[in-house]
Amino acid sequence: MRIIFVRHGEPNYEKDCLTDNGKGQAKQVAQRLKKEGITEIWASPQGRAVETAQETSALLDLPIQTLDFMHEISWGSRDGAPIYLGGHPWNLVDEMARHGDNLNDPDWRNHAYFRNNTAVDCVDLVQEKIDEWLSRLGYDRKGFYYDHRQAEEEHRTIALFSHGGSSCAAMSHILNLPFPYLCAMLHIDFTGIVILRMDRSKGVGTLPCMALGNDRMHIMEKR
Repeated sequence: MRIIFVRHGEPNYEKDCLTDNGKGQAKQVAQRLKKEGITEIWASPQGRAVETAQETSALLDLPIQTLDFMHEISWGSRDGAPIYLGGHPWNLVDEMARHGDNLNDPDWRNHAYFRNNTAVDCVDLVQEKIDEWLSRLGYDRKGFYYDHRQAEEEHRTIALFSHGGSSCAAMSHILNLPFPYLCAMLHIDFTGIVILRMDRSKGVGTLPCMALGNDRMHIMEKR
C-alpha cells in the first residue's frame, strides 16, 4: 500500500479556506495525482484540507472520507505558564538546533520546550489514531513495525489531504522517528506530496519506507 500525504494549498487561516492562489495549487496537485492510481481519498475535517481534496475528488470521481484526528495540531501551555516561543513546534526545533540539542532524542516529550506543551497531546492523539486507521487497512502495529494481514498483487494507493503538523506526527510514528526531527527535516510546502510505501507482502515486521519527500514540481512548473 502507498499513502500519499498531501498538504493543503495556500490558506486563509482565519477563514480556514484556500486563497485564490491555493485554489490554483489544488487544481495543479489534482493533475499531478491523476495518474497515481488512487483508489481512496481521505482528508482532515478542516476546510483548507477538504477544499484541496475536492479538486482531486472531482477529477477521479472518488468520495472524500474524513479522518477527524488529522486536523492540524495546536500548541501552547497546558497550564497557562509561559512557554518558550509560544510552543510553536517548528520554531522550537530551530532553537533546539541552534543550541545543539539532539532532535533525534526519543525522549523529546520531556524536553523543556515540550513537556508542558499541548502540541505533545496532539501528536500523541494522531499517533494513536493513525495506527487504528492503518489496522483497518490491513497493517497492525506490533512494537516498532507492522504486520500485514494480506498480500497485495499491486500496491493500493490512498491519498490523505491534511496539514504539515498532523502529517509529520503521523509519519514520525510510522517511520519511528522523533516528531521534532521530522519537523526539522520535512518542511512540507503547500500541496507538497510525501509518499510512504508499506510492504505489499503478507508477513510480520514489514518495513514502511519514504518513497518520495515533499514533491512540489507541479507548483514549480507553473512558475
